[in-house]
Amino acid sequence: MRNCIGFFGGTFDPIHLGHLRLALELKQQLALDEMRLLPCYIPPHRASPSVDAQQRLTMLQLALKDCPQLRWDARELQREKPSYTYDTLCELRSELGEEVSLSWCMGMDSFATLDSWHRWQELIELAHLVVIARPGWEMPTQGPVAELIAQHRADADAIHAAAAGKLVILEPRLLPISATEIRTQIQAGESPQFLVPDAVWNYIRAQGLYGSK
Repeated sequence: MRNCIGFFGGTFDPIHLGHLRLALELKQQLALDEMRLLPCYIPPHRASPSVDAQQRLTMLQLALKDCPQLRWDARELQREKPSYTYDTLCELRSELGEEVSLSWCMGMDSFATLDSWHRWQELIELAHLVVIARPGWEMPTQGPVAELIAQHRADADAIHAAAAGKLVILEPRLLPISATEIRTQIQAGESPQFLVPDAVWNYIRAQGLYGSK
């Protein structure tokens, strides 16, 4: 039986329950053997995180402490340079072998601009792409990303039959929680309790992150 591993990247600034529930639902919907969350060091397509890499990793580790179904992977933080998905997938493919099924999970908002990513046309050769439908975002209907959909779209079961090369679009439950809103709340002196794991909120306060007191 082919081993199937999923990867869900992000700044996780901070990690919150929306991230965690989505990762768990993706693992279950895709029947993955593993689901790993990868905090990026410097995101190429958005502003740099507001707290440092080690603090974001610590929050992720605290969040996953009681969830054996999800794992963390710190490889992008260890490179200490812009986190290109192509580099990460090349490293994973070299490490895990050619037969393991790799699934890279991303939101429709990111996928819509995939053609601006570093070596984007080669990503589908290294892994399956799993795209998460988000409210307010529609699938591209023309241009190079639309062509990628037409050529590679498949059902979720297809990721078990091949190591890479399929594009799957899912509509999992999305909790309406935003890391940006959480940071804004904390800066305003408000509590984000029940939006982030308690261990993460305790760490934020202990470290004085995001302007907390």
